[in-house]
Amino acid sequence: MKKDREMFRFQKLKIWQSSIELADQSFEIAEGLTRKRLFGFSEQLRKASLSIPNNIAEGAGRSSKVEFRRFLDIAKGSAYELVNMLILFTRRGYLQEKRRDPLLKDLQELVRMISGFRRKLEA
Repeated sequence: MKKDREMFRFQKLKIWQSSIELADQSFEIAEGLTRKRLFGFSEQLRKASLSIPNNIAEGAGRSSKVEFRRFLDIAKGSAYELVNMLILFTRRGYLQEKRRDPLLKDLQELVRMISGFRRKLEA
């Protein structure tokens, strides 16, 4: 990750770093869907993948742990939404398994990390 002079709190979080990487990879897939004229799918994929790091960032900016946990729940829900879309795109022949499977593994790890981080905020 490129080092900026100043970092926002969320940029230091491993869950945000992982989620922004997944969003970047999802945007690459979305570009391929756009070329296939699947604009609606492309846009939904972008929205779901961007929702994960957006909610982590927004939650980190909140003043209470309760609010942060709520945004983490939303981020986790968006991760599941992304998983569902990747599975469907593969079933429909829009995405190859060899491209999907590493993303699913990364998403599974990200969900685990978000859940663990959320539990820490409960303490």
